[in-house]
Amino acid sequence: MILFEEAKRIVLSTPRRMGIETIHFHSSIGRIIAENVYSDLNFPPFNKAAMDGFAIKEADINNVLEIIETVAAGQTPQKKVETGQATKIMTGAPVPEGADFVIQVELSETTENKVKFNGHPKNNVIPKAKQLKTGDIVLHKGEKIDARHIAVLASVGHPNIQVYKQPIIGVISTGDEIVEPENTPNPSQIRNSNGHQLVAQVAQSNAIPKYYGIAIDTYEATYNAIKKGIDECDILLLTGGVSMGDFDFVPKIMIDLGIKIHFDRVAVKPGKPTTFGTIDNIIIFGLPGNPVSSFVQFELLTKPLIYQLMEHNYIPNISRLQLSETYKRKKADRQSHIPVQIIDSLVYFSNYKGSSHIHALTESSGLITIEKDVFEIKKGDFIDVRLF
Repeated sequence: MILFEEAKRIVLSTPRRMGIETIHFHSSIGRIIAENVYSDLNFPPFNKAAMDGFAIKEADINNVLEIIETVAAGQTPQKKVETGQATKIMTGAPVPEGADFVIQVELSETTENKVKFNGHPKNNVIPKAKQLKTGDIVLHKGEKIDARHIAVLASVGHPNIQVYKQPIIGVISTGDEIVEPENTPNPSQIRNSNGHQLVAQVAQSNAIPKYYGIAIDTYEATYNAIKKGIDECDILLLTGGVSMGDFDFVPKIMIDLGIKIHFDRVAVKPGKPTTFGTIDNIIIFGLPGNPVSSFVQFELLTKPLIYQLMEHNYIPNISRLQLSETYKRKKADRQSHIPVQIIDSLVYFSNYKGSSHIHALTESSGLITIEKDVFEIKKGDFIDVRLF
């Protein structure tokens, strides 16, 4: 059994990387950028009015000025501003030649074609190229695309973007004790929750899930399912069959298929029997059958690897908050991950009954980590919460 930190180091040492494809940015939300994107223009491309007002020479602030024209956004000024003159200008419009100052309209008084100013004006000119210069990097390789990035891509005329291909991730559930959700289990069975949970977690990680169904508890059925998954996927997730029971075939089958097993026990709770292996460029996770165990280990080990394959540094959403109560445990031989609720910015422990208690997750805000050899965390301590 290895420490969790060592298990994560091994997983993230996998050298595999995904290829690159070009897609339209309307289809790119959640994808990982595979190129640096550069600005093809200065931003702004001209000296620009930041507010509605008047463009003048700064030396004329205290004078009564003649209004010579009005310029709206999208129009080009036709007249040069000379001493004693002002151009009425709208937000976003180019500042006319000769003007070096824009006073907001709220500080102006106009009569016929004259204007004077009151108060303490500030200059509302955004200089040409203040925000970006032609050739500046606007988006970096490895960034995850969201709506903000779409706006930037549009602004620099880059609607077709190179992104990393999404890994295909197979999910196989094992065991005679599980049936699909549409079926009614007999008294010795349960519905397959963690297989479909993993499919959803894969999709939320911006990868492509491929569900293979349930492999019954025979060597042949499990062997064939795993072999098919290896042939068709970049990553294969096996849930169940990795413990020490008589019908837990997965570790032996992995060896028989030539899969190199890097570890098969991790000092972590939940998820101790988590197994990790590779064969050629294919990655295999053997995840425990209990749904909380498989959920947690996917989040801690599989998700960071998925994003690493696409050259993205995945950083979970973490809040540092105070504990509302003291927590003690009798054994501290493993790192523990415990569901918690956040109420009024305080951390409360969820009503969690162990790794089969999947319903506890929907009532929780996230997970906290209690490190190995730590027996107690106290009320009032600040602790990181990994938010769902």
